[in-house]
Amino acid sequence: MNVTIKEVAKKAGVSVATVSRVLNNNPAVSEKTANIVRETIEKLDYRPNFLGRNLRKCETNVILAIFPSGEYSLGLEIVKSMHETAAEYGYDIIIATSYDSSMNEKRFLNMLFNKTVDGAVLMSTHLSADEINKLSEEYDIALCSERVDGTNVLTVTVDDKEGAYTAVSEFIKEGHTKIGMVSTGNGALSSVDREEGYKKALLDAGIEFDENYIFRGGYSFADGENGYRYLSSLPEPPTAIFAVSDILAMGVAKRANRSGKGKCPKIIGYDNIPLCDSYSPTISSVSQPARDMGREIITRLIENIKSDKKCREHIIMPHKLIRRESF
Repeated sequence: MNVTIKEVAKKAGVSVATVSRVLNNNPAVSEKTANIVRETIEKLDYRPNFLGRNLRKCETNVILAIFPSGEYSLGLEIVKSMHETAAEYGYDIIIATSYDSSMNEKRFLNMLFNKTVDGAVLMSTHLSADEINKLSEEYDIALCSERVDGTNVLTVTVDDKEGAYTAVSEFIKEGHTKIGMVSTGNGALSSVDREEGYKKALLDAGIEFDENYIFRGGYSFADGENGYRYLSSLPEPPTAIFAVSDILAMGVAKRANRSGKGKCPKIIGYDNIPLCDSYSPTISSVSQPARDMGREIITRLIENIKSDKKCREHIIMPHKLIRRESF
């Protein structure tokens, strides 16, 4: 049987990463350790193949981007920017859609383990902080758009709590006190943070928080419609509704316009996807700088791929409220 790099590492009494560095003539390994590894390689007649030669840098010039939904969303705008930025560095992007399945996500991550990609960007993940941190010890990975508490990896997001606070505060400035929210129940931290921002804006304005004014569903257009149906059925329906995504906001707007219940509530979504400008009514939204986020995450990740010194910074990008016809 062919000898594996793990067997070499065990026999030499070093890590797999150290064996990989020796194979690639990395000067970070002491001469004494390097000699031990080389002697072990010779004794075991270990013959590395191209894909297995380097633990960190498989040099395929390909980056994997995993995002959770095939719907038209912020993720598509970020991925487009990723493609353009990667091309400037001579890299390609492989897009994989997990459809919010942990099994699919782990299957796609085999591309990292098999060294068919140099790094991966997770735009939403079911992995725990411990799992992500463990992966980052061996592979170049990054988080974009969705953060995970407790991770020590390159992350690019906006401040979702502050973004929601901005939106709800704008309603309050216009005199609204009955403000509904259409959120998700999947535990994504972006939604959790946006709920916190919603609550804080109410609290700071002296408006009592009422749990009944929050509808939690999924991310689809239909979930937005269901959110409006629920909120409009309350004894005192909201006069303004904040949705945690533009797709949800569009669902709210569609159902509100067809309800026949008179004056429609004011609506603000989140992400500012291009469809906001062409929908009727046009959708007010908290804008995430998708193109800047895509450029930032790929630039930093490629720097990590090419360097032994890793950037593990959590980069907060600016948000902006865009007012349109729905407000």
